[in-house]
Amino acid sequence: MLDIKFIRENADKVKTGIKNRGANADIDRLLALDAKRRELITALEAKRAEQNVAGGKIASQADGAARDAAIAEMRNLKAEVKVAEQELEETGREYEPLLLSIPNIPFDDVPVGPDESGNTVLREVGEPPKFGFEPKDHVELGETLGVIDSKTAGEVAGSRFVYLKGDLALMQYALVQFVMSVITDSKTLKKIIKKAGLDLPDTPFIAVVPPLMIRPEVFARMARLEPREERYHIPSDDLFLIGSAEHTLGPMHMDEILHENDLPLRYAAFTAAFRREAGSYGKDIRGIIRQHQFDKLEMESFSLPEKSREEQDLFVAIQEHVLQSLELPYRVVAICTGDMGSPDARQIDMECWMPGQGAYRETHTSDLMTDYQARRLGTRVRRNDGEMQYAHMNDATAVAVGRTLVAIMENRQRKDGSISVPKVLTPFMGGRTAVGNLRG
Repeated sequence: MLDIKFIRENADKVKTGIKNRGANADIDRLLALDAKRRELITALEAKRAEQNVAGGKIASQADGAARDAAIAEMRNLKAEVKVAEQELEETGREYEPLLLSIPNIPFDDVPVGPDESGNTVLREVGEPPKFGFEPKDHVELGETLGVIDSKTAGEVAGSRFVYLKGDLALMQYALVQFVMSVITDSKTLKKIIKKAGLDLPDTPFIAVVPPLMIRPEVFARMARLEPREERYHIPSDDLFLIGSAEHTLGPMHMDEILHENDLPLRYAAFTAAFRREAGSYGKDIRGIIRQHQFDKLEMESFSLPEKSREEQDLFVAIQEHVLQSLELPYRVVAICTGDMGSPDARQIDMECWMPGQGAYRETHTSDLMTDYQARRLGTRVRRNDGEMQYAHMNDATAVAVGRTLVAIMENRQRKDGSISVPKVLTPFMGGRTAVGNLRG
């Protein structure tokens, strides 16, 4: 959530930010409730101070009549305090949800737009391949090679599920091992940081195996519970299945005080992710682009406020390093105000060229939340001078396995229907150089 002091001092900027995001929040009503709340708190503190004075009078009075008068005064003050507390509670019931509903304010350089049509391509890297034959999409390739089985998965679990088999399953594990070898190695990170021109430490990511379920109140504190209709809920235990690993990585330091010298803290987790895809009827029904269950390696970091933007730039640089290592053509996209998630102040996506679809499709995203999530989570940092601040948080895709497999299959397909394995994955696949020709 936003700092109410910031909203007070920058009401017009907040209103503009909300408008540009296409969101609805009554800032004037919030500020009126804030003023009333502050008045009530001041009045309540004054009444409690009077209570303390009245209590002293009772203790010091020896005369019965004077003591009775002091007790009566205390009784009246107690009733007045109770009324003030009730009024403050009633004000809070409207004030707090309204404050929590306000999205993060986009950075000034975020493109303004209503939806994905307002997104801006920052750069394109690599050339889409030119084939001497008619390229196939990943579904036809996978079914022909026997490495994607949607039919059996549909019989077992329903639509938007698949079995990955054989070399394609091995490639999934190889992708995860390769990317994890990049982000957990300080020497590799140092090279990526230097190439990107960043002033950051080469602190490696800590590998984590997090829970795949989350309590609703924690999900809400992460500001990721909504849209609720996209979540899988288990009513018997009142738990939600996570839609991405950052949902349970982010709360790892909930209600904690971190120390300046320990930042940045970087974490990485490979997990299954679950989304109902309730709003995507008819979209990407075939294949592994849009599934109810998919796998991702996710990055999360906690940093100092003045370093959070560079931290996001590092995440983007890591994503580019991965895609360049896989020799995949891609473009970097600045997401506009109307297409960003509510907690995001800046979002950058990667889109890989998919020859079977004749289009670029999203494979990676990186989200900078500033202190928006940390404020809700109570994650603070003690500076070396003793000052307390809220930490800044970033999360990003290290590799979305399904979509990256699609990009590899469609870009690296060969005329005989086999698929060339990227060189960086060969060591993690037992020396295999092709899918479809097991020993290449």
